[in-house]
Amino acid sequence: MSRSRPRPAAPGVSSDGDPADAATSTVPPRVVPDPDRPGSWLVRIGTTDQSHVDPEHPTVLEFDYMQRVAEAIDAYAPPGERIRIVHIGGAGMSLARYVAATRPTSAQIVLEPDAELTQEVRDKAPLPRRSGIKVRPVDGRAGIAALPAEHADVVVLDAFAGARVPAELTTVEFLADVRRVLVPGGLFLANVTDSGTLDWARRAAAGVRSTWAHAAISAEPSTWRGRRFGNVILYGSARPLPTGALAREAAGAVFAYRFLDEDALADWCAGSRPFTDDDAEASPMPPEMFLGH
Repeated sequence: MSRSRPRPAAPGVSSDGDPADAATSTVPPRVVPDPDRPGSWLVRIGTTDQSHVDPEHPTVLEFDYMQRVAEAIDAYAPPGERIRIVHIGGAGMSLARYVAATRPTSAQIVLEPDAELTQEVRDKAPLPRRSGIKVRPVDGRAGIAALPAEHADVVVLDAFAGARVPAELTTVEFLADVRRVLVPGGLFLANVTDSGTLDWARRAAAGVRSTWAHAAISAEPSTWRGRRFGNVILYGSARPLPTGALAREAAGAVFAYRFLDEDALADWCAGSRPFTDDDAEASPMPPEMFLGH
């Protein structure tokens, strides 16, 4: 995987729902040139960069959390191997471009309800011809429900309403539907955000553990210690995860992540109740500095 200038964890948000939600941000997403890399673009809400796109170099993933997700996909299916993947949340479609570049002919569906953002991305940073990427203007819950059983090898959740993970995308009911859409042994990956004692992330992780036989989690050390609002990556599969390889990749990154395998994750979220449709909560608001206020 080619990398450059990995950035500290930002909210890393895509959009799912109303991007101008007054409870999270009054500024809709916009696509602006990256001043540090000619030819690249940033999807921005307020003053926060949410997604980075380099159309000419799609294997360059600027955000560290996205590198962790790409590493997990690479471990699941070696580059060059065709896969079927569903992205819940689109934004700049950085990860979809990465998959298209490393696994040509892969079939990809992006569930992104913000049609205006998708069009702006297409206008300024067009997808490559015959990319295999199909964007559906629907929210994640409805989009997953419409897919047939055993449709995808990988499902990636990276969807935010403003700067919060929508409550309905973390419940055991929703995760069960994701499991239905995955092939046996398929891989679920989620980028969520939290801070402090990470109580919300513990419940989200508990939901993944209750849905898949094998689960893991990773985050930056400062996020683990509650010193920083940051990205938390969740992993779930019916087959054993390559935890050793993923832990080495995470520890060796420029912005190192600490990886917890199945046993450590079980201890970390012991006593935490998975979210259900009856008590679901959106992820915590980030500090105002991340929202550009």
